[in-house]
Amino acid sequence: MKAAFDSSGEVLVVTGGAQGIGAAIARAFAEAGGSCVVLDIAEPEAELARTPRVQVMRCDVADRDALCSCIDAAIRDHGRIDGLVAAAAVQPRLRLADTDPDDWQRVIDVNLNGAVWACQAVLPAMTAARRGSIVLFGSGLGTNGRAEAAAYAATKAAMVALAKSLAAETAADGVRVNVLFPGVIDTEQFRRANPGAEREFWQRTTGIGQPADVVGPLLFLLSDAATMTGSVLSRDRAFGQTT
Repeated sequence: MKAAFDSSGEVLVVTGGAQGIGAAIARAFAEAGGSCVVLDIAEPEAELARTPRVQVMRCDVADRDALCSCIDAAIRDHGRIDGLVAAAAVQPRLRLADTDPDDWQRVIDVNLNGAVWACQAVLPAMTAARRGSIVLFGSGLGTNGRAEAAAYAATKAAMVALAKSLAAETAADGVRVNVLFPGVIDTEQFRRANPGAEREFWQRTTGIGQPADVVGPLLFLLSDAATMTGSVLSRDRAFGQTT
């Protein structure tokens, strides 16, 4: 069975979409006919910058006022917001005993608070239209933990509770909120967090996918075909693995 998605006339916001999985879904959504607003502090990948119907705005998702301002501008420009993919995240490798409070707070501010602020910013437009899809990112580390990844793992565990709670609040308004566990994907962030032997471990045990591998599940969750809310869709084969 071949799947085809049509996003014509629809608008997607992707936080952390300049590179990696975020850039892959932004390109795919635009290529399917929609418009995509990417919010990130990083420079966009060259291919993304050349993609029609993709607008890149420099924005730190940890700054609630800046994030809300960017999303408000997107709503003014396009008149609607149909989907949100909250992909922005940081993943420092630090032992908890050695973690500086500022480093801990930065992970919380980007990974967790950034997703919360983005949800708050898009919800008025979605509830007014009585339709919309929000996708948050979980991780197998949020279930199993990992040495030197306490902050990151904690925020990814929080994504599930956040999505299920928000889904219960917005179901009557026609807004769906789901979580995707993308699996082990070869991104710049993954390479920084998994150098040398650790990368070899993941390649040997679970395999390392590419950002394009996550596009299909994301397009499905954004589409009308995904009628569920408060659900976790996982393509993560890393459960139970440790390095």
